[in-house]
Amino acid sequence: MKVDRLLGILTVLLQNERVTAPFLAEKFEVNRRTIGRDIDALCRAGIPVITHQGAGGGISIAEGFKLDKSILTKDELSGIIAGIKGLGTVSERVPIERTLEKLGFNAVASMREPVVIDLASHYKGSLTRKIEIIKNAVSESRLVEFDYYSGKGESRRRIEPYFVIFQWSAWYVFGFCAQRQDWRLFKLARLWNLQRCAEKFSPQEIPPEQRNFDAQFTDENRLVAIFEKSEKYRLVEAYEPGSFTETPEGLRLEIGFTNRDYMISWLLGFGSKVKVIEPEDIAEEIQTTAKKILSNYK
Repeated sequence: MKVDRLLGILTVLLQNERVTAPFLAEKFEVNRRTIGRDIDALCRAGIPVITHQGAGGGISIAEGFKLDKSILTKDELSGIIAGIKGLGTVSERVPIERTLEKLGFNAVASMREPVVIDLASHYKGSLTRKIEIIKNAVSESRLVEFDYYSGKGESRRRIEPYFVIFQWSAWYVFGFCAQRQDWRLFKLARLWNLQRCAEKFSPQEIPPEQRNFDAQFTDENRLVAIFEKSEKYRLVEAYEPGSFTETPEGLRLEIGFTNRDYMISWLLGFGSKVKVIEPEDIAEEIQTTAKKILSNYK
């Protein structure tokens, strides 16, 4: 929708000193002519957007402006406030009070917004730095390199970065991996020694199927397990109330899953309060792990 895109462009302009029309066109998946019309629409709405010509030019927003809140609905205002507050938990460069004031909000009153989104983690310092490096690399179309740790071992990766994503309770960078010659998601918590390269890249068009990030986590594998009734709250927390069946033996959970290692780790967290029925290979691996744990204490 055009209104959503205008709000998105306004947010980008608030977060960057200056951006180019091609950058906005790629980010919002429209052509440069559409971006030009959007900029005109923002100006007609009373937002002082300035276009700079020549080398080093681009689009920026005048300092000190305040947005007329009458052009937004109450729900839209609430969403913007919550989003700004959430972004402020992971970015040292998001001056929440100043941004809210630019948008025409009373900063003190806005902080009382009942929706709190805290996107930080116990390693906020390194997370903030990673997000800043990747964000700058995306805006300048520069490659990034990093050490990546996965179940298959350690590797040095070089990618074309396109998005930083918060999904499935974790932060990811989405980009085109030079080693795999394919689109990949990399978890920021497993990504270290991140560097922005001097080498630039020409942004590719992202295939539509790759933009559906949920599709990258399929659930073709099947788990059947019996949990003790005392663990009901944990099953509700993880999968919702209707995900399991109450039986005389306990709570029977039948779900699909993608990551085998993660599922084994999750099941081991229940200790003796779960019994895996299928698949048999996971039941056998849990037995082997339990024996090794026992041997550590002999």
